[in-house]
Amino acid sequence: MTGKSPAIRLATPADAEALARLRYEFRVALGEPNETEHAFVARCASWMRVRLAARPAAWRAWVACLDGVSVGCIWVQVIEKVPNPVPEPEAHAYLTNLYVRPECRGGGTGARLFETALAWCREQRVHVAVLWPTARSRTLYARHGFGTPDDVMVLRIAPGALDPGRR
Repeated sequence: MTGKSPAIRLATPADAEALARLRYEFRVALGEPNETEHAFVARCASWMRVRLAARPAAWRAWVACLDGVSVGCIWVQVIEKVPNPVPEPEAHAYLTNLYVRPECRGGGTGARLFETALAWCREQRVHVAVLWPTARSRTLYARHGFGTPDDVMVLRIAPGALDPGRR
């Protein structure tokens, strides 16, 4: 990476294709794709464009740009629980897709993206943030206070990869 630090900004619908390409790069590093890059980017960019344009927005994304090129991103979705009459968290944030291109890692871009998303969550009065870490990202999240809860249960209803054509 050059000595320059990427600028972090809120993503817009115009960023959808670049964000979809980042998503593809991130996920194919973790496993064999089940669709072509072209097909995935078209499908994912369409999905992202709709969500980035929605008002009110359930999803937010931030992008890290270096010399006009998108080199990293993070996505957040606010999840509301049914209101409680007792002091229990009601507003949750799902943080996902934190990714920085390999050549731009090591300079704090991932941490800056993550901190930007967390600052937004605090501004929105989110009570709890959740995420599914990769093996590589666990230390970053732990440094920011994330831990393993003992009050969440998971049921895998449809295990394995989903067919992208099925809904």
